[in-house]
Amino acid sequence: MESTVVALRHGGDVLFLMLGAVMVFAMHAGFAFLEIGSVRQKSQVNGLVKILTDWSVSTVVYFLIGYPLAYGVNFLAPAGSLLGDNNGYELVRFFFLLCFAACIPAIISGGIAERAKFWPQVAAGGIFAAVVYPLFESLIWGQNSSGLQGWLEKTFGAGFHDFAGSVVVHSLGGWLALPAVIVLGPRLGRWVRGKSKAIPISNIPFLSLGSWILAVGWFGFNVMSAQSLEGISGLVAVNSLLAMVGGVLFALVAGKNDPGFVHNGALAGLIAICAGSDIVHPIAAFFIGGIGALIFVYGFGFEQEKLKIDDVLGVWPLHGLIGSWGGIAAGIFGSPLFLGMGGVSFISQLIGTVMAAAYALVVGFVVYGVIQKTVGFRLDEEAEFRGPDLSIHHVHAYPEEVVK
Repeated sequence: MESTVVALRHGGDVLFLMLGAVMVFAMHAGFAFLEIGSVRQKSQVNGLVKILTDWSVSTVVYFLIGYPLAYGVNFLAPAGSLLGDNNGYELVRFFFLLCFAACIPAIISGGIAERAKFWPQVAAGGIFAAVVYPLFESLIWGQNSSGLQGWLEKTFGAGFHDFAGSVVVHSLGGWLALPAVIVLGPRLGRWVRGKSKAIPISNIPFLSLGSWILAVGWFGFNVMSAQSLEGISGLVAVNSLLAMVGGVLFALVAGKNDPGFVHNGALAGLIAICAGSDIVHPIAAFFIGGIGALIFVYGFGFEQEKLKIDDVLGVWPLHGLIGSWGGIAAGIFGSPLFLGMGGVSFISQLIGTVMAAAYALVVGFVVYGVIQKTVGFRLDEEAEFRGPDLSIHHVHAYPEEVVK
């Protein structure tokens, strides 16, 4: 009987995590549609191909290099030993955490849209998924976490808490994207004689679809971060829900009914709640998500019009700044003072959040600087004018319309 119970628990955990992995994998379709709805028609094919290619490269390099680097598990062994006596739990855990690693190039893709060369960005995404992301992941969640987390706990009473990746995934991805966008420079025609000239998006329904797909998959991202049936938490699910709707409603008002802000507001709320979704009160989650949406609405305008950074989807404010807010918010609203579960330190959250941003900025400028100086990062003017769909993939998103 005991062996049967153990077998069922192992099988249940594998199924639980596999379902979570599939949900997060589906989020990459959301990244794709969010991007192709936000760019011009001449860049839609490129967005779709980039996301799928980045996913495929990330899978290979994370399997061979990234996951072993982060968790000390090597998959170059006989299949029987990989299956083990727990139904291959480690394999499906790799699948689940791969979905997180592959978010890094998917996030960056939206910022550099419409003017980046194809293969240099694929190579950069592979470097991030193989080495850059796993190194930071190992410090927070993986085999090297005892050093940093032990020091934070000893010094400030608690380690760095990031339940589902506000900082480890989203902030890191957003801050890595910022150097890429700066190195590339703005799209042709984005500023004319120093004056801002907005480039209209192509498809609001596609943008909305991308947001919806991401939002649904996010419940796998957050809830399944428990990584076992035993650890599943209804608090995480409801906090994710309330943070999402808080983001929508705050963005609706602050963005003056703009559909782009509304649908990105949902994502802002979900990004912000990842870190503290298991420890904050649902009411706090609503306001964490709402503040995240305000950061996006006003941060996007500041980035575009004051800093003159042509970040097409606003991935730096959406993922970088709001991911950082999520890490810090866990240290505030996770305390019992705000009806949170406790066991978290504001100083530890601040240190971990700043570390992620600084690490990503330095690495991002190094990687993209080297690419720019060697093989080049940006399409030439003629190729950019024609659009990456025709210049890189030799096909329009709507071939029949072109023929007509």
